[in-house]
Amino acid sequence: MMRQYFICILGGYLLLSSSTMAKSYIFSSESVTEGHPDKVCDTISDAILDACLKQDPKSRVACETLAKSNLVVIAGEITTKAEFDYNKVVREAIREIGYTEPGESFNADGVHILNALTRQSPDIAQGVDTIKAEGKSTAEQGAGDQGLMFGFACNETPELMPAPISYAHKLGRLLSSLRKSGKVKWLRPDGKTQVSLQYEGHRPVRVDAVVISNQHREGIKHKELEAYLINQVIKKVIPAHLLDKKTRYLINPTGRFVIGGPEGDSGLTGRKIIVDTYGGMGRHGGGAFSGKDPSKVDRSAAYMGRYVAKNIVAAGLADRVEVQFAYAIGYPEPVSICVDTFGTGKVSDEKIEQAIKEVFSFKPAKIVEQLKLLRPIYSKSTNYGHFGKEDDLSSITWEKTDKAAALKRAVNG
Repeated sequence: MMRQYFICILGGYLLLSSSTMAKSYIFSSESVTEGHPDKVCDTISDAILDACLKQDPKSRVACETLAKSNLVVIAGEITTKAEFDYNKVVREAIREIGYTEPGESFNADGVHILNALTRQSPDIAQGVDTIKAEGKSTAEQGAGDQGLMFGFACNETPELMPAPISYAHKLGRLLSSLRKSGKVKWLRPDGKTQVSLQYEGHRPVRVDAVVISNQHREGIKHKELEAYLINQVIKKVIPAHLLDKKTRYLINPTGRFVIGGPEGDSGLTGRKIIVDTYGGMGRHGGGAFSGKDPSKVDRSAAYMGRYVAKNIVAAGLADRVEVQFAYAIGYPEPVSICVDTFGTGKVSDEKIEQAIKEVFSFKPAKIVEQLKLLRPIYSKSTNYGHFGKEDDLSSITWEKTDKAAALKRAVNG
């Protein structure tokens, strides 16, 4: 916020007054489609996680994936009773994305798979398991690692997400839907979207620019592709009142995007952490999500942060809020909790912080219990953001607002 001060001398007294002007700025967020090489790897890692949890809910999984050309490498640490064909899971994940053409180096049936998975270190397991151990201060389940996690919510959109990342995800989902339905046969799996919104203070007022770069088949003319994506994708997703004559549309700005996916660029699990969260509008602790079971607070506590933040905004306690937690490996309580409402709180941040401590438990085991995380639900979260999805609240439990009333009572009590 910019604050201007006016000085006036009346009757020998110096009067100081102020007026507040909303800062005008442009904020951009990007998303990627499931055929982007990094998202291919996230998808494979979460598919393996779900395959483990389907048979053994107590599986410990930390699965990383690398993809390039016709090679897929899966590596990391997995301890599970589940038995399945890892190669089959990898190929089915690639096939579901849409890389199925035999003529391409990266296709579901033709890729070479290198499995470098080992068991979880017993030193880590000792800290996470519900057991006593020398040097461990409690027998409770502890955090799977140290680190800090953030949750964010704001009232810019119905799903309480920042508008730029929300629209970027919706553009990507529509591109995927059109491709998989067969309605647009020249669309291919790899793609990126980006939305730049002009703000007045915390209020989005117009879209300044939209970027779509989507892989396509040979033969489509750029002008035809551009016209379709503007009229049948962008204008179907972004509300008309946010588009004006000055809005810029940058469609496949290189002019050609035929070679894509891992054939065009290498992919790696966990490299799209800003796409996965709030598009840069909220801070990020640095830990990736995909391929990790919920004993890893990188994932579960970040989901909890979103759950808490969304319920705060849904309760009307703030227009926007960021919640931070920090953990120590093997320790069952967060070492810190912080709430920031950016001056939009209807009550003090301290009151909100106290209320969330009354309503929620932030112990790793309790987070898993509250959000029902020991289930094969993670492939539903992989693409188009882990937050803001409200179409399956039985699986994406961290998007529920079922604690809003309890928060109101806690604040007012």
